[in-house]
Amino acid sequence: MSKIIQKIKVLLELVKFEHSIFALPYAYIGALYGAQVAPWTTAPARGSAEQGHPWWVMHTLDGPGWPSWPALVWITVVMVGARSFAFVINRAVDREIDARNPRTAGRAIPAGRVTAWELWIFSAIMLAAYLFGVWQLHPVTRWLWPIPLVAFIVYPYLKRVTPFCHYWLGLCLGLAPIGGWLAVGGPATDAAPWVFGCAVMLWTVGFDIIYATQDIACDVRDGLHSMPVDFGLTRALTQARLKHVSTVALLVLGGFLVGAGWPWYIAVGAAAALMWYEHSIVSPEDLSRVNEAFFTVNGIVAIVVFTGALADRLRGGW
Repeated sequence: MSKIIQKIKVLLELVKFEHSIFALPYAYIGALYGAQVAPWTTAPARGSAEQGHPWWVMHTLDGPGWPSWPALVWITVVMVGARSFAFVINRAVDREIDARNPRTAGRAIPAGRVTAWELWIFSAIMLAAYLFGVWQLHPVTRWLWPIPLVAFIVYPYLKRVTPFCHYWLGLCLGLAPIGGWLAVGGPATDAAPWVFGCAVMLWTVGFDIIYATQDIACDVRDGLHSMPVDFGLTRALTQARLKHVSTVALLVLGGFLVGAGWPWYIAVGAAAALMWYEHSIVSPEDLSRVNEAFFTVNGIVAIVVFTGALADRLRGGW
């Protein structure tokens, strides 16, 4: 049993389970605001009166709906399953590159702490969890499920050909609020989830450029591309700052589109301050605090923005 537990710990470390904090809150935000505009249906909701929202939206008598608890659980399963599958693919594709990089040589695959069959069994379980979860949500997700997987599979190859790989990673995470919105029946024709998705995309681009500054020497040696490698540290970090300014603007616009109140805008303001702090501790002359800027600050940003969305919806009442 202890060996099994240890192996599970290795696999969770492999897929950086704690990094779920980046995208998952935005999927919840999409669900929170998508549920309030989900169309009513004449079909009985589970455990509700004769008329109400479908089961993935909580029935309310005189107000907008909320995502049901089962829907939130399945959104979580889908998100964790998808990103874990994506990380396995990424780590497997990059195993030789990781082995040559002192920063990543200790990862489970290059260090030989996980075998190939263990890796693929784990990825199959995560893929199965993703697919099973998709089938528990709004029927539209059953048509769209291949899109994230294709995006995840393509991503690790892009740094071999283009410095715009950061934008593709941003696209991958930007699907989170759109997926959460659609998962509870929010209309795809509404502009709000797409604005939220673009905000998350540009936010990701910004912090991923900062993250890439750690590996410039190794990337140059291996012929890999990134904004810091191809355009230099100063231009790359300037680009990251501009992307985060755009992120704040899009979050404000998204809040306007969903009719958000003051809790949302306070949270966006706090997120803007955090992103300013993130850039204040990283410069071309000092990259010693990149990990703090990348993981700690951005993890807090995601939580703060989600808290603002939740407070905004609670302010509006159940």
